[in-house]
Amino acid sequence: MSYSRPNLSEIINRVRSDVISRLAQDDVLRRSDAEVYARVVAGVTHGLYGFIDWLSRQVIYDTAEAEILDRWASIWGVDRKPAAAATGTATLTGLIGAVVPIGALLQALDGVQYQTTAAVTFVGTTAVVNIQALVPAAAGNRTTGQTLTLATPVAGVQPGAVASALVGGADEEVDEALRARLISRIQTPPHGGSAADYVAWALEVPGVTRAWCYPLELGPGTVTVRFMRDDDSGSAIPDAGEVATVLGYINALRPVTAQVTVVAPVATPLNLTIAVTPNTAAVKQAVQEELADLILREAVPGGTLLISRIRAAISSAAGEANYVMTVPSADVVLTTGFISTLGVITWA
Repeated sequence: MSYSRPNLSEIINRVRSDVISRLAQDDVLRRSDAEVYARVVAGVTHGLYGFIDWLSRQVIYDTAEAEILDRWASIWGVDRKPAAAATGTATLTGLIGAVVPIGALLQALDGVQYQTTAAVTFVGTTAVVNIQALVPAAAGNRTTGQTLTLATPVAGVQPGAVASALVGGADEEVDEALRARLISRIQTPPHGGSAADYVAWALEVPGVTRAWCYPLELGPGTVTVRFMRDDDSGSAIPDAGEVATVLGYINALRPVTAQVTVVAPVATPLNLTIAVTPNTAAVKQAVQEELADLILREAVPGGTLLISRIRAAISSAAGEANYVMTVPSADVVLTTGFISTLGVITWA
């Protein structure tokens, strides 16, 4: 039988009744000392109930939080993935001979700062510098062509810069993701190179949110791993550098006889044509969020996205009363290596 925690009002009434019975009184005035005692004791007791309630969730790993979850995970050798800094290059314009020092700061329009990781001397009117986000976080990721500005002047160098794609940034792993990896580690312990091991290794890399393993896809002795970075701004499909990072990490752990290939899934946008009722911006947004969540949960490389699941996602959107979907009209079946991503929704 589960325990039902009393709320504050119930505790006050219990303490008040106990005080009245001990004072042999029929009632207690609202501003009497006894009433104050009852409320003070009840408040302290309610706080203790809250602490015990929190503590009860920490004694098992599937509900533990923060530092306690970290301790549980460490017992099985699972560490919380740290935040990672985005890296890339930026192109500056300046005079021949000008020097951009290591550690020079550049700032994006939203305030995110980057620093150069090596000094560069201009041999022409432009120079490419390697940069890294000052604060490790997913917010440091950028698409190609965004403008950066030197936070402090550099002699002979114009303040404006154009960034390449800045990638690899990731936030610190949240409790839910760490808990899922811990439970997976407990339920599927390492087997010296099983398919589950390759998935677990890929998920240990900062920024990786989903991973799949395909044994023998390229022939005997081969293992193919695909993964996604759903928390990145822009595309969740990893680029060549991120693929190389995961391959390098897995190569340090895999059995020596395995031939491992890590590749990015090929995005196949799922375009939809939907008429919703009521036809409001809020309902459309809710439908889009439900579809995005469906794809995040069920899309796999080379898999099938059932039309019944797509319809169920639309029906579960908040505020939706009715809808008609004309595209797609059947299950979405993909071939090896291709994965469904949310494409364009045409609102009929």
